[in-house]
Formats: sequence, C-alpha cells, structure tokens
Amino acid sequence: MKGTSILLAAMAMPVIHAAKPKNYVFFLPDGYGPASETFARDYANFVDEATVKLPVDSFAIGQVRTKSSDSLVTDSAAAATAYACGIKTYNGAIGVDGNHLPCGTVLEAAKLNGYLTGLVVTSRITHASPAGFATHVYDRDMEAEIAEQLVGYSHPFGRVVDLMMGGGKCFFLPQSDENSCREDDVDLWSTAQKRYDWTMTSSREAFDNLHKGESGDLPFAFIPANSHMAYEADRDPQREPSLTEMAITALNLLDRKAKEHETGFFLFLEASRIDHAGHGHDPIAHLFDIIEYNRAMLAVKHWIDDHDDTALLSAADHECGGLTLGVPDYAWYPSVLARAEHTSEYYAAIYKDIVHFNSTEAQRESLIIDRVFGDYGIDNVTPKEIAGLVTANSAAIFLGDLLSARAGINWSTLGHSAVDTTLFGYGLNTEKLVGNFENIEVGHFIAAELGLKLKDVTEQLQANQNFVKLIQPNVKAKKLLKRFQLEHEHDIMQAHTRKH
Repeated sequence: MKGTSILLAAMAMPVIHAAKPKNYVFFLPDGYGPASETFARDYANFVDEATVKLPVDSFAIGQVRTKSSDSLVTDSAAAATAYACGIKTYNGAIGVDGNHLPCGTVLEAAKLNGYLTGLVVTSRITHASPAGFATHVYDRDMEAEIAEQLVGYSHPFGRVVDLMMGGGKCFFLPQSDENSCREDDVDLWSTAQKRYDWTMTSSREAFDNLHKGESGDLPFAFIPANSHMAYEADRDPQREPSLTEMAITALNLLDRKAKEHETGFFLFLEASRIDHAGHGHDPIAHLFDIIEYNRAMLAVKHWIDDHDDTALLSAADHECGGLTLGVPDYAWYPSVLARAEHTSEYYAAIYKDIVHFNSTEAQRESLIIDRVFGDYGIDNVTPKEIAGLVTANSAAIFLGDLLSARAGINWSTLGHSAVDTTLFGYGLNTEKLVGNFENIEVGHFIAAELGLKLKDVTEQLQANQNFVKLIQPNVKAKKLLKRFQLEHEHDIMQAHTRKH
C-alpha cells in the first residue's frame, strides 16, 4: 500500500512542460561558409589590431549538411525548401517535392495557426530563399508567379505573408511599365493594395515613418529596388536602409501587431548578397555584407534579450565560391582589402563609362588605372592585366579575381560548394540543436517549437487540385527539367572518368 500511495502522489503532481518560444526568427546568410567567417574575422582583427570574435562566433551551436535530393551541391531553392518544408527536393524547386507537388512551409503553417509572418531580405523578394518559405513553383526562375503568390493573388490560402522587405519591384509591375520584368499586363502593385490591403511602397521616407516598427500597420511591403538591393559597400543610405535597420523594424512591427492580436510571429531574414559576391569573386562585396550580417545578428540578439519569448536560429543554405585563404608562403593579407570603398561591380560600371568617354586612348587608360584598378585597391597593374580587363567576359569578376590574388584569397568555383555550414542559435531551446544536422531537421525543429504540423498543411495544399494542376510543369518544361538533370548526371560521369 505504501508503494501505491507514492504512485498516487506522483500522479497528482503537476506536469511541467518545457517553455516554448512564442516567436521565431530564422536568419539565413546566403552563401556564408566557414571560410567566409574566418575571412571577415581576420579583416576585423586587422582593422582593430586585436584578436576579437565576430558577433556570430558566440552563437555557434552546430553544423548543417546541405545536399539536395539530386546533388551533393545544393542551390538556394532546394535548400530554402528543405528549411521551410522539412523535405529534400531537387535543385531549382520552390516549395515543391520531387513530383512537383506543393509542400507546406513553416511560414504557411504559422499563418494558418494565427501567427503573423514576415520576409526581410536584401535580394529580390521573389528570389529563391524567400520564395521557398511562402510560395510553390517548379522552377525558381518563375519570379512573376512567385510575386503573385506572395501578395495573395494566386496562393491557395490567399495572403500568407504580412510583411515584406526587399528588392524585386519589377515583378510587381505590368509589362507596360518600363521597369517591369513581367511578360503580362498584371499590375500586382495596384492589385495588392486594392484587393489584399497591402501598403506597397518604395520610399525610404515611408520606411522611416514606421519609426523602427513603433508605427505602421500590416500588411506592409517595402520594395525600394527594381532588382536586388545594393551591396552594403555600395548602399546609398538615403535610398535604402541597412539589413540591420530592416530587421529591427520588422521585429518591432510584427511584435507590436502580434501582441494586439494576442498571437506570435515567424520572421524569415536573409543576408542575401553574401552569396552574390561569392559568385562574383568579389572580396569587398563579400566582406562588407558578412560584416552587416554580423551586425544584424547582434542587433537581433539584443532584441531577444528584451523579448525572451523569441528564439533565433541562423544557418546558410550553402557555401558559395569555394573560398579559401592563403598562398604558398603560409599567409593571406587583409591589408590589401583596406583601400577599396566599393565593390568590383561598382568599379566595373565606372570602367564601362570610361570606355565610352570621348578622349584619347592614353587618357582612357590613365583613367582606368587610376579610377578602376587604383580605387579598387589593385596596385602595380601590368599591361597584361589591362589587356585582360578589355577582353574579360565579366569586368567585375576579372577585377575581383585580381584583388583576391593580391590578398592571397582563392576561389575554386563560380558556383556553390558542398561543405557543411555553421548553425547559430540564441534563445529558448536552441541548445538542443548542438551537433551536426541535415537542413531538413532544422525546419522540423522550428515547426515543433511553434507547435506546427507541416504534414497537415501539405495535405491541404495537395488537396487543392486546381492549384496542383496550376503549378505542374507542362510537357515542354518537364523535358527541359529532365534534360538539365541528364546533363548534370553526364557531367558527373565525365568527371569520374576523366584522367587527372
């Protein structure tokens, strides 16, 4: 009887459940590999003449494996879908599985559960990473269709996003507009405002009028650039806010409105253009976008310190550029990067203007040496290098490679690589992700922390036969997808059999 009494007493004790976050932030530094972190840290140490840590160094908890379903080297679309839906899919897929069927995302599940949602990026808002969290198309290049789903125009659930900040205005404008990227007459900019109650703005003043999120209503879209927003090194603060400014404004706005509705929020942030700089072999663009990502992460950390019901996870989708640091004499030289104030893209535009400048060839060459090579930090230019710039397919990449070589920086590819990326976490329960995980496990973890059931959302999406048919590739598109896959497999076989 004594044992029975103890059992009954134990059964009467209250069950204590582990606290769960009310809000979740997933921050994706696109193309940010382990070498990129060392790169930025070494530069910061050179500038400060001290051995210091980057802000994100204090948040590192694990690693993420990044492969897609059809390649050990993922693209951003498959990786975003893995994080958002918790499934592996093929490169190029946005919110769909290998059969082109839609999969429920963390953001959609959050919205259906009453949460507020946001997407804040420095790429086009229609680009692969943000699209993977809120839309469903079989090919990432279908940005016009992605824009339609983002505002609620063709999404089966209607509007699932409450807040958008990023570039890509051209995909919201009808083809009659000179700035449009669309091939139809759909005016999403106006439709979003009239039919779905969006406030659509490109104005820096309108952004500032949010007063860091203490003012303003939802749904709200701030899209100041026709394509991608500027690299941090080239950004004009009169036209575009920084990623940090957008992140804090989004957090405050979502938190304020969520409290009014007695709910929580899910926010996707992306330092998008770290990746673009890797593709372009531009160490300056890569560096300062990494530094801005770190600045934004620290700001989000401080925000969470005042809002302990919010958790943060951050991981790249993949590494980009195959970045390595060092030359045969066991050194690399951050000092080489200290002179440039802008990106290779910026100086390539100056070069283009000089080429068309009405002057003698000698005058043009002098301007190129001074205003392009010199201002970018490339000293002791050789005649061969000047001639190489003239014949280069991409002046920006050519300049980036020259500066990189002088600094002892090496790029092994213009694409992505397969290395694991670092997982960062801060806030409630993020310590549970210590270790090495597949990217899909990160998505499942966030869903579980918010009490979301991705499977139920997937079933709802796939039950909508009209939508399923709408997003299926036609015969021609299927052939193109299959051809891409076969060519990819052929390249792999050739690589395996090629003699070295």
